[in-house]
Order: sequence, then structure tokens, then C-alpha cells
Amino acid sequence: MSVGLNHYLVVSGMLFAIGFFGVLLRKNVIFIFMCIELMLTAVNVMLIAFSKFNGVGDGLIFVFFTITVAAAEVAIGLAIIVALYKKRQTIMVDEINQLKN
Repeated sequence: MSVGLNHYLVVSGMLFAIGFFGVLLRKNVIFIFMCIELMLTAVNVMLIAFSKFNGVGDGLIFVFFTITVAAAEVAIGLAIIVALYKKRQTIMVDEINQLKN
């Protein structure tokens, strides 16, 4: 039994769905941030799968750029979360609903 493109797409779709519903349902900023990273990972799995089954290495280049953007997002996002925690003493989305206070 070989692993085909459909298997990769199902796994990628499930990872993306878990991340999407995690963003919608969670109230903790850290969990929301992790779910966004999970969605980016799902996109990377899909790009690698298409690259593998088409025989072209272009998907790997896109994955490299996606990982670069994700690393920048982590650095900036965590800095924003730390700044919000210092100001509001919470990381719950319900309590951080205004930009000015």
C-alpha cells in the first residue's frame, strides 16, 4: 500500500481544519497563535505533496518562504503578546478587546 497524493491532502486538510476551528473557538491568545502556526504547517504539507507528485521542486521554494514568514510572525507576534500581557496582565481575548483603554 503506497501513500498517494490524496493521503497527504487529507492530512493537510485535517491539520488546517483543526487550526481553523482552534482560532475560532479558543480564547487564549497563545493557543490562537499556535493554531495559526498549525494552519501554516498544513499549507506547507500540501505544497510539499504537490511538489513531490508533480516532480517539480517549486513547492520547496514556497515552503522555504512560508517558513521564513512564519518565523517573522513568531518573533513579532510573541513581542506583541508580551507587550499586551505587561499592559493588561491577561492573555485572554475576551479581556483584550479594545486597542485603547
